[in-house]
Amino acid sequence: MCKIAGLASNRGRNLLHLADRAPGGAELGIVLTNTEGAPVIEAASERGIPTEVVTRNEGESRAAHEQRILNTLSGYDFDLVCLDGYMRVLTETFIENTPLTLNIHPSLLPAFPGMDAHEQVLDAGVRMTGCTVHVVTEAVDAGPIVTQEAVPVYEDDTTGDLKKRVLYEAEFTAYPRAVRWAAENQLSVDHDTGRVEIAGDTGGEFPQRRVVSDDLADTLRYGENPHQDAAVYADTACEEANVVAADQLNEGAKALSYNNYNDADGALNLIKEFDSPAAAVIKHTNPAGCAVADSLADAYDKALRTDPKSAFGGVVALNRRCDAETAEEIVDSFKEVVIAPGYTDAALDVLTDKQNLRVLDVGQLNEISETMAEKPIVGGRLVQQRDLASPGIDAFEVVTERDPTQEELETMAFAWKTLKHVKSNGIVFASGTETVGLGVGQVSRVDAVELAGKKAGRDAEGKTAAGAVMASDAFFPFPDGIEAAAEEGVSAVIQPGGSVNDEDVIAAADDHGMAMVFTGMRCFRHD
Repeated sequence: MCKIAGLASNRGRNLLHLADRAPGGAELGIVLTNTEGAPVIEAASERGIPTEVVTRNEGESRAAHEQRILNTLSGYDFDLVCLDGYMRVLTETFIENTPLTLNIHPSLLPAFPGMDAHEQVLDAGVRMTGCTVHVVTEAVDAGPIVTQEAVPVYEDDTTGDLKKRVLYEAEFTAYPRAVRWAAENQLSVDHDTGRVEIAGDTGGEFPQRRVVSDDLADTLRYGENPHQDAAVYADTACEEANVVAADQLNEGAKALSYNNYNDADGALNLIKEFDSPAAAVIKHTNPAGCAVADSLADAYDKALRTDPKSAFGGVVALNRRCDAETAEEIVDSFKEVVIAPGYTDAALDVLTDKQNLRVLDVGQLNEISETMAEKPIVGGRLVQQRDLASPGIDAFEVVTERDPTQEELETMAFAWKTLKHVKSNGIVFASGTETVGLGVGQVSRVDAVELAGKKAGRDAEGKTAAGAVMASDAFFPFPDGIEAAAEEGVSAVIQPGGSVNDEDVIAAADDHGMAMVFTGMRCFRHD
């Protein structure tokens, strides 16, 4: 276990943060201050951390005072020294008689060294500052750099604003990181060359550190609910077609809301799955319907008829330039947003006549360039690869006595691409290349099957679950999902497989004359 000797002259907030975080299992074994009554002493004592006060006596030499500090520290076991606002320049004697000593400085060294870093930053008019954790040497703020963390500088910043932001957004991140590296023996210092090496400090797909820099695109009327403030930030380096950078073509219409952005993003990502003319209607980030057809108007009609009731107030996404025929169908019922890679003049005339319909042009649906997806959570951020996988027909493993027909195989491929955008537990009933019924966001898989059947029988117009293909985003843990699908007339199933009860599930499919294939992969969507 790594033990830290912390030296501070005042509040020692970084030391206390290290004590609370215990990065890499490191513990604060002693807090020493050279200032009588320094607030860090009381705060450390409340945490059960031993404390020492070694003030410099009147007329005492710097060397003598430092030797008394070393004598005091000799009574404690420690592997690392961490300075935090310690207002003394350490000598070679101290450095040679203690383990590795780190300091944190409130700027991005070598810029703005010294005690008034924040004032220097504001006077210089720079747009970025931050903090630096460095190895302590005899030279002030000049030792080898271990790690840095950046924060923006705003036009209206005061010294107090900057000090607070650097502390909470930079120092509280960088110092624990450096201590964790030291505690886990990842940190090595070459004093001869003045370089620090971090074992395993790599970039690649999941780098050791991430810096995210987005620009405020707009403030929104409110968030998911009226009592929540909200804004949208833009990644201006993104080359993939996206709703944040989309042009809103109908001047005077309401701007997009938080929920509009969320639903529009989900709708656009769904229709990017298909090469042929495709349309999707999204409600609360879930597909209410999706279809591929020979014409855009036909695709939209088939998508809408999956669940026209739920499509009311939804978001429409198209993967072709919107024509007048499709536009006429879209405005036939209330929609919030329509997204397409362009519009004919005639289509725009139709769509912009609807005052509250937001019309977005995302431009050409070019190649997928954003390969990662992320979700902020309290205390951190989840990052994963986007689910860009879609197993082809050749990869399907037939597990039942009956082989699926070619038409069923093609429907399976369509249903799987749609299913990737349905919240788990998710079930899609599809016929040809159109959805028939969807069971979305259920806590039980059999409930999702029953919901898909209910939606197909009650809400779909001119469609039926009889003879449909069922797609499931994860394996069936029991045969009950197959039994429920059989009652609806489903003829074929695509699912990941991998349950301990696969044999029972396959047997149930055989009993009902169903064809079933395994994909060998699941497509959960929990966001």
